[in-house]
Amino acid sequence: MRNFGMNDIYFFDTYAIIEIIKGNSNYDKFKNVRIVMAIFNLVELHYSILKDFNKEIADKILKKYADYVIGIDLEVIKDANEFRYKNKNLKLSYADCIGYIIAKQKSIKFLTGDKQFENIENIEFVK
Repeated sequence: MRNFGMNDIYFFDTYAIIEIIKGNSNYDKFKNVRIVMAIFNLVELHYSILKDFNKEIADKILKKYADYVIGIDLEVIKDANEFRYKNKNLKLSYADCIGYIIAKQKSIKFLTGDKQFENIENIEFVK
């Protein structure tokens, strides 16, 4: 098994962050990697934690992960929508498509456990 370190960088999908918060040991190897995410993932994350736990925990998680948010440009929007359209049978969310395209453009892996991404290139798929 490969040891990951701070030189490794991944785009963390909301699914991955939630699994880490829940203590899924399959994600332990990603605890020392650098993280990037889009604002849409932060929105999904906050809502999910608010729904599953409470406002206090959701707000704390929001603050913790806010520093990892990177911006998106018009090319990301266009490419994400084209990717979503080409893969409309997978029923991917806008947030997932934007994150995937950011990861591709930055030549980093998109970390997720969402089953829709299991057989797509540039994915680090972890359940």
